Amino acid sequence: MLTLYGFSKVNAGARGKTRDLRVLWAVQEMQLPFEIAGMNHPAQDLSTDAYRCLSPFEQIPAIDDDGVVVSESGAILIYLARKSGRLIPGDRAGEAQVVRWCFAALDTVEMPLLALMVHDWTADGSCGKPREFLTGWVHRVLANLERWLVGRDFIATDEFTVADILMAHVLAVGINDEGLIAPYPGVTSYRDRCLARPAWRRTVEAYCARVEAG
Repeated sequence: MLTLYGFSKVNAGARGKTRDLRVLWAVQEMQLPFEIAGMNHPAQDLSTDAYRCLSPFEQIPAIDDDGVVVSESGAILIYLARKSGRLIPGDRAGEAQVVRWCFAALDTVEMPLLALMVHDWTADGSCGKPREFLTGWVHRVLANLERWLVGRDFIATDEFTVADILMAHVLAVGINDEGLIAPYPGVTSYRDRCLARPAWRRTVEAYCARVEAG
């Protein structure tokens, strides 16, 4: 049985934005049977030797698939897609495009969005240069993404794949100010199209019913 380690309790600010949602969405799309191992973040469930064996950096999510242990959301999605034969093409060229865009979501797109978010959490407002730099970085990435999405419904292939789960989730939780994405209607439409999928809606409903704010 596939065991997914996800939050059962997490701080209120992070609830509904955590990365276990990516895996929960994927197993909904793939219709894979699984069980949840709920982790209480405020109670330090992630900071145990037992959990570090599953996730060396004490992060959610992780999976144990009958002894195959994988952490890092992108790696988990690629593993599950390859195992199930769903949400990833069967040919080498198509698979390469999905893997390419999984990395792009987590490295190229998420990095500046997360950097800007952390800056806004921590800056005292005494110097605007760091935020100006980070905002410019975000706009450069989103402008390139806008160009790529012209004429495309999905990011890597003609069909919805795990790369779209990662990219849509990054865009959904990484942008607190909708003004950042407003100049990019193609990116906005792409994000909203992915988030309108029934599997995502079921995922969010189940998550909100189960995960407490701590």
